[in-house]
Amino acid sequence: MSDLMRPHLETLAEEMIQEILSGVPEYSRPQDEEYSRLVRLAVEGALRQFVDLIVDPESSWEPVAAVYREIGWAEAREGRSLDVLQTSLRLGARVAWRRLAAESENFNMSRGTLASVAEAIFAFLDEIARAATEGYTKARAQEAGELEHRRRRLLDLLLAEPPAAPQAIADLARLAQWRVPRTAAVVVLYERGQQPFSHPSLPPDVLADVNRREPCLIVPDPEGPGRGRMLESALRNWVAALGPTVRTGDAAKSLRWAREALPLARRGVLPADRLIRCAEHMPTLVVFKDEELVRAVADLRLAPLKAVRPRHRERLMRTLLSCLQNGFNATEVAGRLHVHPQTVRYRLHQLEELFGPRLYEPESRLEMEMVLTVWLTTPASEERDNGAAQPDGARGEGGRMQGARRTAAPLVSGP
Repeated sequence: MSDLMRPHLETLAEEMIQEILSGVPEYSRPQDEEYSRLVRLAVEGALRQFVDLIVDPESSWEPVAAVYREIGWAEAREGRSLDVLQTSLRLGARVAWRRLAAESENFNMSRGTLASVAEAIFAFLDEIARAATEGYTKARAQEAGELEHRRRRLLDLLLAEPPAAPQAIADLARLAQWRVPRTAAVVVLYERGQQPFSHPSLPPDVLADVNRREPCLIVPDPEGPGRGRMLESALRNWVAALGPTVRTGDAAKSLRWAREALPLARRGVLPADRLIRCAEHMPTLVVFKDEELVRAVADLRLAPLKAVRPRHRERLMRTLLSCLQNGFNATEVAGRLHVHPQTVRYRLHQLEELFGPRLYEPESRLEMEMVLTVWLTTPASEERDNGAAQPDGARGEGGRMQGARRTAAPLVSGP
C-alpha cells in the first residue's frame, strides 16, 4: 500500500494545499513566501508520517505532532480561532480521501482495504488535531498569563507616586489591551469575615489585583451607568472603599482617600456592610485625617462640658452636634434625636450658659463640629468612662455622622 501511495504524495500535497488556501481565506498569503513554505512543510510532513505509520504502526509520530503543536501555538498567537485550523485539517483529509477513492479502482483495491485506509486517515486526523489543540491551549494560557502580568504592572504604574509619564502609561496600556479612560477611581478592599476566598467577578475594563499586599482595583468611568451596582454585586464578599473620581493620571490621589476609609470601616466609624463611597463621607474622612490633633483641640474647645456629670454630658454633646449640623433648628434636631423639641430647647439653653457667645461664632462652630464628630464616633471598645450613658431614644441619635450611633468616650477626666 505504501509503495502505491508514495509516488503520488507530492501531487497530493499540492492538491491539499490548494484546497486549504482556497477554502480558508485566513491562510491565503500569496505575498508571504515563508508562510507558504511552512504550510507546505506541514502538509508534506503529515502525508509522509501517515504513510510511515501504515508501513510500521509502531513508529513514532512525535516529529509531526511537534509540528502541529507549533502550528496550534502560532494560530493562538495570531489571534485566530482554533476552528480555522480544524477546518483546514478537515479539508486536507477530504482531499486525501477523494484521491484515495479515485485511485482505488486503478489498483483494484478491495473494499476492506479501502475501509481500513479510510479509518487510518481519520484516526490520524484526530491525532494531529489533538496535537494542534495542545499547542493552541498552551499558547492561550501563556498569553493570558502575560496579559495578566501586564495589567498588574499597569495597575502599579497608575498608582505610582510621583505619577508616571502619560506616554509610559499609554504604551503599557496598549500592551495590556486596556483603553485609558478619561476618569477613574480606586477601590481598596479586604475580605469580609472568614468566608472562603473568592475572586470578584469584574468586567475586563477593571484593572484588579486581589493578591497584592493591599488588594485594590482601578475602575474606569466610575460615574457611568450601572457602575455602582456592578461594584456592589461583585464585591459583596469584600469590605470595599471606593475613592473619589479623578483623572486617570491622578489615580494615586483616589487611592489615598480609599486607604483612609478602610481603617474607619474596621472601627465601625463608616458602614462596612456596603460599598463605601468616599465622596459621600468626606466630612468624616477629613476630620479623622488627624484624629490626635482633633482630640487635643477637644480638650480646649469643649472644656465647658467638664463641669457636667458624664450621663448628661453625652446628651448635651449629641444635642450640640445635631444643632451644629442642622442650623440650631430645634424641630429638626428633635426629629433626629427622637426627643421633644422642648427638650432640645432646654438643652440648648444649658449649652448657651456653658459656652456663651462662642456657641454661635462660625469658626468655633466648625471646630466644635469636628471635635464632637471624633468623640462621638469612638467605638464602645475604646470607651474610657465608667459613667458613659446610652443616647436618648434610638441609638441613631447624632445626625449625619455615622459614628454618632455609638456610646461616647469621655471628654476629659473630670467630675
